[in-house]
Amino acid sequence: MEFVIISGMSGAGKTSALHVLEDIGYYCVDNIPSSLLRTLYNLCRSSADEGMKRVAVVVDVRANENYKQMAAEIEEFKNNNSCVKLLFLDAKNDVLILRYKETRRKHPLADRLSEGSVSEAVELEAALLSPVKKLADFMVDTTKMSNKQLRERVMSMFMEDTSQGITLTFMSFGFKYGIPLEADTIFDVRCLPNPFYVPELKKLTGLDKEVFDYVIDSDDTRGFVSRSLALLDFAVPLYLKEGKSELVVGIGCTGGKHRSVTVARIFEAHFHALGYRIVIQHRDIDK
Repeated sequence: MEFVIISGMSGAGKTSALHVLEDIGYYCVDNIPSSLLRTLYNLCRSSADEGMKRVAVVVDVRANENYKQMAAEIEEFKNNNSCVKLLFLDAKNDVLILRYKETRRKHPLADRLSEGSVSEAVELEAALLSPVKKLADFMVDTTKMSNKQLRERVMSMFMEDTSQGITLTFMSFGFKYGIPLEADTIFDVRCLPNPFYVPELKKLTGLDKEVFDYVIDSDDTRGFVSRSLALLDFAVPLYLKEGKSELVVGIGCTGGKHRSVTVARIFEAHFHALGYRIVIQHRDIDK
């Protein structure tokens, strides 16, 4: 049985993530109190319906007023059931505020504040959810993500049984657009040959053979890649031993189109050949 708890900041994409899981076969429930987690879990586990064996629920501030109790109940529930994973969706405060202003929606915590401003509500929610965030097995920062990218990320993470081993997520990005907040480790590949300055390659990306070949056809690149893979080969089993469910490896170049995409593809192929579950995302490739 698989049981996924989705939590996180209002406006960060929890509903979108739930819809993705529903599309790939999860039985989904939105907005339930943490006190009902065990009841739902037991009902699904005892059900003869195979469609109830992959479950996703959203637990957040809307249906829970005692936030310390919510965090404690989620932690206890996770500790007592190895098949339970927590997906936490986050975004920078200024982006969340902008999303609420653009949609003119009311923040769920607005009524609990004297002035009811969106900025105050977002700051309060971040503080209240901090203990839940620390429990996350999977953390996705949607600050720079499109809906399409969020869908691809969640689908890749949960298409297969998440109870088996560790998921390696390789994310290429551009430093000019900011470091991905969910990255566990960062490889800076701005020291490698840059196709941006080759006129015929400038408008292509690391998904194109011409760019890929240009980047990899360098002693500097080959040396960087071999040493980086040696480090990851050593570190990944240690993360797995510690019980980590997902390792997010960020690979950054200046714009996130050429060098980072190429190296992310090399990392992906290496660990795919070793039998790991792999997610690859090119965050800034279309910018």
